[in-house]
Amino acid sequence: MAAGPPGTDRRETEDERLDRNWNSLIQELRVVQTGVQFLTGFLLTLPFQNRFADLPLPQRVLYLGVVGASIAATVCLMAPVAAHRMLFRRHQIENVVTTAHRYAIAGLGLLGIALTGVTVLIFDTVAGPVAAAAAGSVAGVSFVAVWLVHPWQQRRGRRA
Repeated sequence: MAAGPPGTDRRETEDERLDRNWNSLIQELRVVQTGVQFLTGFLLTLPFQNRFADLPLPQRVLYLGVVGASIAATVCLMAPVAAHRMLFRRHQIENVVTTAHRYAIAGLGLLGIALTGVTVLIFDTVAGPVAAAAAGSVAGVSFVAVWLVHPWQQRRGRRA
């Protein structure tokens, strides 16, 4: 057995590490897949609501962008499962883990964009463009701070 990463007491083989990384990633994806699928499904029903036709063109364009981001997030967050199925028993777990990690990052970024867009769309519809700009800014900054900056600082060894 090889020693684990520096600063840890893990004693695991490379295969054990890859299996652990895959299991950890798939658990994370299970959580976020449910949310993104729910969001996408909800968004897909909106054009069939009576008031949707009353939305001004800019809101409909925003809606289409949000739907596109949500669908793309769904694709990215489900891609690791498809990759695993295609490469199953082909001794390519390292490729699967690396690819799945990249898809998860892309999917989370797209989900953040979709959620920010939904925030803008809702606030614009309910409270107007000023409230929409403020709420969208808060949502966007929050996603960047919590999903990107804070983990990046921790990764670089800074206490945040």
